[in-house]
Amino acid sequence: MKDFIITKAFTEKAVLVGLITPEQNEAKAKEYLDELAFLAETAGADPVKSFLQSLPYPNPVTFVGTGKLQEIKEYVIEHEIGLVLIDDELSPKQLKNMENELQVKILDRTSLILDIFAQRAQTAHARTQVELAQYQYLLPRLTRLWTHLERQRGGVGMRGPGETQLETDRRIILDKISRLKKRLKEIDQQKSTQRKNRGKMVRVALVGYTNVGKSTLMNVLSKSDVFAENKLFATLDTTVRKVIIHNLPFLLSDTVGFIRKLPTNLIESFKSTLDEVREADLLVHVVDISHPNFEEQIEVVNRTLREIDGRDKPMIIVFNKIDAYTYVKKEEDDLTPRTKENIDLEELKRTWMNKLHDNCIFISAKNKSNIEELKTLLYEKVKEIHITRFPYNDFLFQEYDDQETE
Repeated sequence: MKDFIITKAFTEKAVLVGLITPEQNEAKAKEYLDELAFLAETAGADPVKSFLQSLPYPNPVTFVGTGKLQEIKEYVIEHEIGLVLIDDELSPKQLKNMENELQVKILDRTSLILDIFAQRAQTAHARTQVELAQYQYLLPRLTRLWTHLERQRGGVGMRGPGETQLETDRRIILDKISRLKKRLKEIDQQKSTQRKNRGKMVRVALVGYTNVGKSTLMNVLSKSDVFAENKLFATLDTTVRKVIIHNLPFLLSDTVGFIRKLPTNLIESFKSTLDEVREADLLVHVVDISHPNFEEQIEVVNRTLREIDGRDKPMIIVFNKIDAYTYVKKEEDDLTPRTKENIDLEELKRTWMNKLHDNCIFISAKNKSNIEELKTLLYEKVKEIHITRFPYNDFLFQEYDDQETE
């Protein structure tokens, strides 16, 4: 699987390539390239320049036009660039043609995310899921690995051995995919048994876009030490902790973050990891309110939840990172439309968020701002579920509730 791995012995210089299309305007394309740069840094590369081209659709042969490809090639040669990152999934034909022209390593968005997942996978479960996704991605691209035989084609007897080796590799990979799926099924059965052994305790799952602070919030609420850092996909394996708020225990799980254009193979491979989401009684959707496009990130998460049948569950939206929220104050005589870039947080709360009522809260997990208010909200929501499940045990809450009213 060397095809996916970025060498970590040194920091590779990389250039980023994206498209402006009728479905993706310039502002959106630039934002996606910023996220691709963050992905590159997470993987260990150094993004030094971005290239954007406006096209009605990706060039089916070389992704970008021939003129733009030549411009990229000249920059790559002049600055000794070893890696070109494409902000979309390339077809095998596009990938092969770009490599032939640029003579450097080409990674599309999917293979870059797979590389990061391969680095971050710690447990046997996560490693198996990543390896499965890698082989599924590699299978239709096998012909690219045999381009060294092209120079020999046309010679007597030379076409057959290449195709024979290609078919042999294809069978090997199909066999590995089959064995990995079988292994995942065994692990899933073990995890299913573990979940059943937890009894009927209320389950709460943290969900959200990658790098919104889920693991930091998990540490604050559970007083644990879950790995958290300012990088994408810091968490791959689902972590479950028992949390007690006042006199009420429940299970809290931290799950892998979502991202735009998440590869289909990864969604399929990691569906078992997201069983914690599917089986949760309450979802806590964590949002980075300081991000300029947090509303689109909310939609990405909701769309992914629909894909894994986790959308129609009770949900609290936790707007995190209020300490990092910034805006540009408008002058009194400025008549330009009000946008989320030029209104303060209190005014923002009075927009569509106001309709969420007590199903949302604004916090800073880093500074622990409003954490006690969040705990109280969680207590009330979990209590409702608990009483529904155990209608004769509501006396357990009487002592705490009496204290609150005194």
